[in-house]
Amino acid sequence: MTNASALPGQPRGAVVSGRATARAINVLAPNPSAMTLDGTNTWIVAEPDSDLAVVVDPGPLDDVHLRNVVATAEEAGKRIALTLLTHGHPDHAEGAGRFAELTGTKVRALDPALRLGDEGLAAGDVVRTGGLELRVVPTPGHTADSLCFHLPADRAVLTGDTILGRGTTVVAHPDGRLGDYLDSLRRLRSLTVDDGVHTVLPGHGPVLEDAQGAVEFYLAHRANRLAQVETAVENGHRSAAEVVAHVYADVDRSLWPAAELSVRAQLEYLREHGLI
Repeated sequence: MTNASALPGQPRGAVVSGRATARAINVLAPNPSAMTLDGTNTWIVAEPDSDLAVVVDPGPLDDVHLRNVVATAEEAGKRIALTLLTHGHPDHAEGAGRFAELTGTKVRALDPALRLGDEGLAAGDVVRTGGLELRVVPTPGHTADSLCFHLPADRAVLTGDTILGRGTTVVAHPDGRLGDYLDSLRRLRSLTVDDGVHTVLPGHGPVLEDAQGAVEFYLAHRANRLAQVETAVENGHRSAAEVVAHVYADVDRSLWPAAELSVRAQLEYLREHGLI
């Protein structure tokens, strides 16, 4: 058995629906897969003494799940007052329109195409609902529209797909860019150093108890993969598919299409910096 405390970020254990911090409750969507891990984590966030809640990433268009999110909030004595999106991938955002119908809420997102209502989200915004404070942190890289939400009262950050609770995320080229992603990871590292963030509430996988350790692991992993891709190109593996077959030979082939997206982003980064 693997000791979870020895794994990057110190994952809490099995992914379950339920309370994760004083202000955050997870409702796990029933959409497990190789790409979504155990499924999408839909987060209900609220001040303990408030009857208003914010939902981050309602998840896929699954009416049973969406109604379960509403019921979970009601059981906690909360009314959902606002919906936020970390990014527009369907496993996080496809259910947002239907969820807005069920709750009567507006949907705020960086991408105007995903919004329901006049208000979007931008760097430096602070979302305040029922005494709750969520600070918007721009974290492009996985996608161009990726955001994280800093929850200072719990010393936590909701990371969407920027940091996962298990494994590493895809830089989804061409929308995602590696340079942006590395900058975003450094931005999150600053939250752990300067703002005392220690808990990662990810879009997939278990809660992480060591945010700084998770970020450092991600940065080291990206540096290692980048070096491997650079070496592969130097050895004559020119196309993204050839690089994937060489560098990701020990990875399940079902994940190679996603790996190829990241490799394309890595090749673009190496070319931009004159390294290949």
